Amino acid sequence: MSQGKTVVSGIRPTGKLHLGNYLGAVQNFIQMQHSHNCYFFIADYHSLTTHPNPADLHQSVKQVLAEYLACGLDPEKSTLYIQSDLPQTAELYLLLNMHAYMGELERVSSFKEKARTQPNNINAGLLTYPVLMAADILIHAADLVPVGKDQEQHLEMARTFGNRFNRIYQTNLFPEPQAFNYGKELIKIPGLQGGGKMSKSDGENNVINLIDSPEEIRKKLSRAVTDSGPQVPNSEVSTGVQNLFDLMHLVSQSSTLEHFKQAYADCSIRYGDLKKQLAEDLIIYLSPIREKITAILEDDAYLSKIAQMGKDKAAESADKTITAARSAIGIQRFY
Repeated sequence: MSQGKTVVSGIRPTGKLHLGNYLGAVQNFIQMQHSHNCYFFIADYHSLTTHPNPADLHQSVKQVLAEYLACGLDPEKSTLYIQSDLPQTAELYLLLNMHAYMGELERVSSFKEKARTQPNNINAGLLTYPVLMAADILIHAADLVPVGKDQEQHLEMARTFGNRFNRIYQTNLFPEPQAFNYGKELIKIPGLQGGGKMSKSDGENNVINLIDSPEEIRKKLSRAVTDSGPQVPNSEVSTGVQNLFDLMHLVSQSSTLEHFKQAYADCSIRYGDLKKQLAEDLIIYLSPIREKITAILEDDAYLSKIAQMGKDKAAESADKTITAARSAIGIQRFY
């Protein structure tokens, strides 16, 4: 494992990884594992706030683990583990909860949004979600956390809880984790339905999953949002068409993209041809990853070995933190 700064990042097992996850996050993780001390975990505890079916949850965790490995995360270079395999996280979550206050938790934007959109399931887990996230980060004394804009408030709360613990118990146990800066503009992967980024929140047809079959990719591209076509030369490109051009920029030959851009500019573009070409290019781009995912999913012994390896490596770090936290609080054994 690299001896650089400690990085922690988790992903909820809410379904299959898609092209946006891969290009927007996982490729950066693959680079980071060579220069940082990385902990990448599958956040199955976090998914419990939505009460998933037990069989679905188990399969989703297995799926994400296989996909992470297929994409290139190396369990020898980073620590890849399942959140529920680390009971130290749950204990730190409990300890931090003792100094997390109702008022500050109720003001969290994500909690207010969840309370508005799912009024029949405002559970305590949703309220204390930022505390569990803080425990995930602080259990490894993380220096850096890759987060999107929507998670920055949670990271700020992790700093708040860590600093509060340090102050109350007169320790310097927890550093102040900062947002990871990749030193470059992050890639935004557009969706297929004419909106913003590729996200399952806009439906399954908005995303290209890494495991999607060629037939599924072709079908999704055939339904991708475009427009009625340019009416005059050099028209401004609509959002839906620009999204397809942006995807083509990522996976196709530059000459292919230029061909279709020119066809749009001179009003000769045929969207059926554009979608078919992009579908085939996506299939070629993703086929090696899909084949690796399929092979790994069929090897339960290998997945078990990787999960156990990750658990052991993560526990080594977490044990140090939770032992120090217990000692600071005064929780000490009499035997």
